[in-house]
Amino acid sequence: MTSPRRWQLLFNQIPNQVYLWLAILIFGVSSAVTRRLTEIGSQNLINGRNPISLCNVLFVGNLCALLVLLSIYRQQWNKKVLRKISRKNWWILALVAILSGALVPGLVFQALALTNVNNVILVGRLEPPLTLALSIWLLKERVNFWTIVGAIAAFIGVTLTIVLQPPSPNMMNMAGLNLGIGEILATVAAIAAAISTVISKQYLHHIPLGIFSIVRNALGTVVFFLIALSLYGSHHFIDVLSPFLWQWMLLYSAVIVVLGQLLWFQGLRNSPIAVASLIGSFTPVVGILAAYLILNEAPTQAQYLGGSLILVGILISQIGVLSQTRRGMETNSIDSKQAKQVETEMGFKGI
Repeated sequence: MTSPRRWQLLFNQIPNQVYLWLAILIFGVSSAVTRRLTEIGSQNLINGRNPISLCNVLFVGNLCALLVLLSIYRQQWNKKVLRKISRKNWWILALVAILSGALVPGLVFQALALTNVNNVILVGRLEPPLTLALSIWLLKERVNFWTIVGAIAAFIGVTLTIVLQPPSPNMMNMAGLNLGIGEILATVAAIAAAISTVISKQYLHHIPLGIFSIVRNALGTVVFFLIALSLYGSHHFIDVLSPFLWQWMLLYSAVIVVLGQLLWFQGLRNSPIAVASLIGSFTPVVGILAAYLILNEAPTQAQYLGGSLILVGILISQIGVLSQTRRGMETNSIDSKQAKQVETEMGFKGI
């Protein structure tokens, strides 16, 4: 019988890039899987209600993610580390948690209910160029030429994806343009995520990743729950303890939340930021393929055009990352600040 020690040695021999690619595959399919789960719930109503509503999936998924983060980062929660965080930074951390832990996922999940998965994925790519623009404007960050060109190309791609959508019932007229409500919500989510990232860069870069992630997840879950209660009433979560919901959420949580997070954290160890950034940039590609394979959602002409420009922008941006590496601006492993940067470039990960 193979001992635990031998299994550990075996896992340590697996290249970190393999863990990153597996994590990206899981994160990429998360949106399509979420939509599919809600479709399954709509086919198995409980007293006319969908037990696998998007709110239930997000709430339960966040709780499971919180348990994973606590098990991974429990050692960072000690008095010595916590005393170094000022009261001002705690308030800023709370603001970031509300933005990125409650508002952003809430808007993304609502967008998934109103438009197709590909639109949500592609519009979500607005976050990296917005973050870059805000960082240059507010933080006076210096970036290379290729990174700026890549961001502009991605921004144009997202814009084309939004404005060239075919007519649908969930559209509203704004400034003479017919824009989908789902796409608007996804855009607001990207803006909120970019603002949250810039605030984190300015004030929270020294806070350990474990404390940052746990506070964001925990406070975000509580705020999301309270907002949902105020908007929809207490009956909205009436099926949150449904056995039918939990049999699917245990699978969702085990794969999307637990396995995805563990593979991602394992892969980030001793991985150069250029490699992690390159692998993470494939998240939207995986997402679009998953939407086709799981939901039979073929890309529209607008998505082909906008997605192509976004992909070109991503590839150009990677040239900028590689040029920084050649100039010796990269360390052999990723620190807390760089880990947050890579996650920003990936986009929404399902939780």
